Amino acid sequence: MKSTTKQQNNEITTIKLSKKTKARLDNLKTYKRETYEDTISKILGILNLCKVNPAHAKSKLLQIDRQKLFK
Repeated sequence: MKSTTKQQNNEITTIKLSKKTKARLDNLKTYKRETYEDTISKILGILNLCKVNPAHAKSKLLQIDRQKLFK
């Protein structure tokens, strides 16, 4: 049976998080129904961008903050 999610070709795993870490991830979501997959991918993308272009990473973080203000 084929999955209809955007994760079709990726295997799914479960990770354990403390409630504190989960709350921190919830606080980083741009919108209420953002998945943890999307939130963690966003964090990792910004982290990688920090290594290559810190100024661009900072502007990306500011953009995310603005999105959170207008929701």
